[in-house]
Amino acid sequence: MRIARFSSGDDYKFAIVEGEPGNEQLAVVTGDPLFTPSRRTGEVVPLHPGGGSRGAEDVRLLAPVIPRSKVVGVGRNYADHAKELGNEVPAEPLLFFKPNTSVVGPGDPIDLPPQSQNVHYEGELAIVIGAPLVKNVPPEKVPDVVFGYTCANDVTARDLQKTDGQWARAKGFDTFCPIGPYIVTGMPPADLRLVTRVNDQVVQDGRTADLIHDVPAIVSYISQAFTLLAGDIILTGTPAGVGPLVHGDRVEVELEGVGVLENIAVRRHG
Repeated sequence: MRIARFSSGDDYKFAIVEGEPGNEQLAVVTGDPLFTPSRRTGEVVPLHPGGGSRGAEDVRLLAPVIPRSKVVGVGRNYADHAKELGNEVPAEPLLFFKPNTSVVGPGDPIDLPPQSQNVHYEGELAIVIGAPLVKNVPPEKVPDVVFGYTCANDVTARDLQKTDGQWARAKGFDTFCPIGPYIVTGMPPADLRLVTRVNDQVVQDGRTADLIHDVPAIVSYISQAFTLLAGDIILTGTPAGVGPLVHGDRVEVELEGVGVLENIAVRRHG
């Protein structure tokens, strides 16, 4: 099942996405399916062709979840990406945080901050936690605590990552965590194609089968360090091919079975 969050006028709603790409409809549901049992209201809203943002009711897709607590990232989780940056592959998952204020949705701009001249895209599979309190979960129980999966772009100021000595600022700017367009539930994540394009050119092309630490291992490992809450997002790592974004670049992250997350890079300051 594909779940979307969208705005219509001054309101936002959740919906089940139905139909083929380019001809989707939003079957509106009550409440937030992540937290409460939802039922269809009977309202059906068409999406603009291509999953776009305009329609008779000025429909615009939003980030399908806004984490109440945190975004947890896993670094260097593809061997080819670690190699391209000259890093060793960590023996255990390398964890970092992005603030929940970095989360934006499909179609939102990625703001290139004046503090950085080397902002990179990083296309990723993202995990959305669905259980209210997840602590010390064994790998075999991880499917029970995952709500679903979505596309993510772990935007990173590479120059600040190097100079700061830690990653909080480099990965934590506002707009540095686009996610969407939908959350997909019940989807096996073990071997999905992940493609990133910049201005229609393929720059990353990998598979989640190449994750060093897979989804069950990641969620279990993180939960042994701190409690995960419903709505928390986990970024699982990026394959090789990362590179810079400049003003006006259109970046797309496409995950098999989910859809395409599209954002435009914008430099508002000098």
